[in-house]
This record gives sequence, C-alpha cells and structure tokens, in this order.
Amino acid sequence: MAFDKNTQAKFDRMNLDENKVKPYKTPEVLQAGNAFEWYNKIRPYYLNEFKNFMYGDMPPRPDIMEFELINCKNDVFNNLATRKIIRMHFKMHSGLSRFADMLLYIPKGAKSPVPAFMGLNFASNAACSLEDDIPLSHIKPVKSESRFFDIIPAQENERGNNAERWPFEEILKRGYAVATCYYSEFFLDHLDDGFSNSIFSLFYPQEQLKRKDNNFGAIGAWAWGLSRMLDYMESDKDIDASKVAVLGHSRLGKTALWAGACDPRFAMIISNGSGCCGAKLSRRNFGENFEWLLHWRPYWFHKKLQDYINREAELHFDQHTLISLCAPRPVYVASGSEDHYADPRGEFTSLKEAGTVYRLFGSKGLDAAEMPPVGESIQNDLGYHVHKGPHDIASFDWDKFLDFADLHFESPFVADF
Repeated sequence: MAFDKNTQAKFDRMNLDENKVKPYKTPEVLQAGNAFEWYNKIRPYYLNEFKNFMYGDMPPRPDIMEFELINCKNDVFNNLATRKIIRMHFKMHSGLSRFADMLLYIPKGAKSPVPAFMGLNFASNAACSLEDDIPLSHIKPVKSESRFFDIIPAQENERGNNAERWPFEEILKRGYAVATCYYSEFFLDHLDDGFSNSIFSLFYPQEQLKRKDNNFGAIGAWAWGLSRMLDYMESDKDIDASKVAVLGHSRLGKTALWAGACDPRFAMIISNGSGCCGAKLSRRNFGENFEWLLHWRPYWFHKKLQDYINREAELHFDQHTLISLCAPRPVYVASGSEDHYADPRGEFTSLKEAGTVYRLFGSKGLDAAEMPPVGESIQNDLGYHVHKGPHDIASFDWDKFLDFADLHFESPFVADF
C-alpha cells in the first residue's frame, strides 16, 4: 500500500536491522527485598505508571450485571461439547446499558468444573466457528477512508472465516472450555467513532467522549471486557474460574497482558505477537515503535504516550515491567519468525528480565539464557516460542499454549473422543 510522504517517513524510521540496535538499559524493577514488598508497595506504583502513561484508566464494574443464556446446545462437534451463547448485560443506575455476546464451549464428560481459555476476537463470534448457527454480531460494518480502520464483522456469507485461529475442537479434546467475544462490542476499533461506541459511554457523557485528550483508551476497554467475561465464568458451575487463561493476538495480545496485570483473578496470561506496547522492549528500538503505532492508533492508549515518541527511554518502565505485574502467575509469550515488527528477540528479552521479580516468589522465571530455535518451546514458570511464519496465531501456537496450561493446571480431564 502506498503511503503519503509523512507516513512513509515514519515507516522508514522503524529499525529492522539488528546491527543498528544501540546499547540500552532497561529500568530496574526489583526495588523490593521480598515478594510481600513487591506485591504491596512496588507493584501498585508501576500499575499506576502504566495507567497514567500508556493504557489509561479502566472503568469499574457496571452497577448491574446480568447474564442471559440466549442459546444452549448439548451436542456440538459430534457430541464433544456443550455450546452456550451468553448475553452479558451491563447496566447503570442512570438507565444506560450495553451488552456483549460470549460464545462458550464446554467439554462434555468432565466429573468436575474444567479450566478454560478465553480471549477476544477480531471479526465476531460467527467468524470464529465453523458452526452455521452462531448469531451474527449486532455491530454494523463501518467503512473508512483507510481500510486500516474498517470495522467488518462477519456477515452471513463470511461465517467461519477466522476459524483457523480458534481450534475449538482441539482445545475441548484437551479438557478445556473456551470462550470468546467480539472485541468491537466493547470498543469500536475506529479512529472517529470508537469512544462514543464503547463501554466508556456507560461512565462518561458523550461530550467528554468526543474530546481528544481523554485519559483512557481502547485497550483499557477491551481489557475491561475480558474481566467481565471472567465475571461470568465465576457464575458458571461447569467452569473452574480459578484456572482461567486469558489469551490474545496482536493488539489483543497487548490487551491480554494489561488485563492480566490489572485483574489478578486470571490464573494465566498468554500474549501472541503483541509487539510494541505489548511484550517487546521499547528501548531496544527494533521493529514497531511509538511513532508508528500512535500514527495509526492513538486512541488505543493514554494521550500522554504521545509525549514519549522517540523518547521511549525516558519512561519509568518498559514492557518487562508489565509482565512483572503478573507475577507470580504463569505468562507465555510467542511470535512468528517473520513477524519482525513485533520484535521476537525483544519479547524474549522482556520475558526473561521479568524473571527477576518472579524469583522473589520462588519461581525460576523463564530459566533460559538464549532464545530457543524456531519451533521449539520453553515451558517453565514463564513460557516462550517463535513459530515459523508471519504475524498470526496458528494451531502450533495453540498446541504449545495447551501444553503450558497442562503444566500449570495439572493436566485436566481429557475428552475420550
């Protein structure tokens, strides 16, 4: 795609040459002598730093939450699972309300509540499943001058067009439930209309949502949605809500990390291809940077992040700090070998450096000095791999995520199919 002169200049300033990475020093996060000091003193400080400079404020729970079972089938995937479609209603005492639909599959035959994976999706629940009767999203398509800002939930003839990213049957056969929601039901990922068409509209008047200097962003709204999904999981007797892994790819990988940092109820956090403002170190100055990301998606973040374009080293934190906020819970990070803009080496280094905090809790952290070869997985208290291929999430990734969950969730029930 051809860029205008200004955009092309920003694109050209991204570094993709390892030889041009200059020496850098990551901020020291280990300012505590023990786990108690970290969790109760240092961690709250850094959590506020991320809120105030990168992701912005996250709203509280709505005044009222109601869960409506709008569809249930007990024999999906050749009787492998039960499928539930839950409408999550978010209501305020002011009379304002919104809802989002969650697609949930639960393996049949378990004698006790099962652990679960959950994550948001890019194209609607109907796009994620090969079943032909998943309700289409109520979100209407939005066309933009740039195709990068199009909102295109799957239509009737596009069912299942994202199913390769959601291998539901394989997840279920391994003994896990799995749930997803369409991310635009929490925040419309669009430059002009996002805030007015988001969960922030429950908490702020429309005139404030139209301002350009709000102290909140889309990633906070999506992370809020993940926590609301977990609220439902806690109400479902078939789910072990103490063993829920939150997962995301790309911008939703950033979201999964932020949700895991903010909500300690998530037992595991998995970030795939999250790159800049996700898992990768910003100070390495390799791949996507603040300048490029904020040129396209300023509304994902707190307005103050703009002040640090080309000044990443002046922030009080880097992304290893974000991963550290999840300690001592297991975190897995992955990328593609061709996903240079996400900087797999920067993600690996970030994850490894977070081990300093994990060791306060008696954890070994990543326990690896060097990146593994492409296609090999490190499975310790922290996990990591690089799959062969581009910026995507594939069956190989899910296989390794499931292995990691088996390791930490003590190998759940496996369906006999």
